[in-house]
Amino acid sequence: MLVSLNEVKLLAVSLNTWKQKIIAFAGSLGAPGLFLISFLDSSVLTFPVINDLLLIELCMQHPSRMPLYAIMAAAGSMLGCILLYYIAEKGGEALFHSKAGRHGGAIRHWIERNGFGGMLAAALLPPPTPFKIFVFAAGVFEMPVASFASAIGVARLFRYFGVGYLAVRYGHNAMPFLAQHKLDVTMAVIVLVAVSYALSQVILRAKHPYESAAGK
Repeated sequence: MLVSLNEVKLLAVSLNTWKQKIIAFAGSLGAPGLFLISFLDSSVLTFPVINDLLLIELCMQHPSRMPLYAIMAAAGSMLGCILLYYIAEKGGEALFHSKAGRHGGAIRHWIERNGFGGMLAAALLPPPTPFKIFVFAAGVFEMPVASFASAIGVARLFRYFGVGYLAVRYGHNAMPFLAQHKLDVTMAVIVLVAVSYALSQVILRAKHPYESAAGK
């Protein structure tokens, strides 16, 4: 069974029995199981860092498959967030404020003002950031689903490819490395994504020659 990390075992003990069964089942499936855990963790359930630990374990066992595992984890997480988005869209603003509490106004302002960039930044922030509240806000306040999904997808690909790379290079020390340097890693990723996003906006806003001629 692939769920062999001591960290996974210790975390599983603290979870409900049915969650332990889900983890054991997912661990036996390999890449599809990683997709399943990531999907559930990003939507209706919570499996704290289990998907990261499974990703590390799989990458250590099959380093050449790291890109596959990272993509499966990212896809599962993105689809889970999309499900939560639509649940929130149906749930209404009152439910959002009951979950967000006193931070509700600030989170709404952040999502409505910053859109794709704001969701991308929120998705890149390390724990204990309550990221699901941002997902919920995106659904309640009708952020365009294409922008929402794109931001989640980009953030999750950065995260899981990063974890996968560290797993291949550092093995079981990948998670302690991330925990010790999480702020540095997060800031580096945010800067990289911000630069990429800014460049994409410059390119998208630049007029093609025929567009400039047409405007004259």
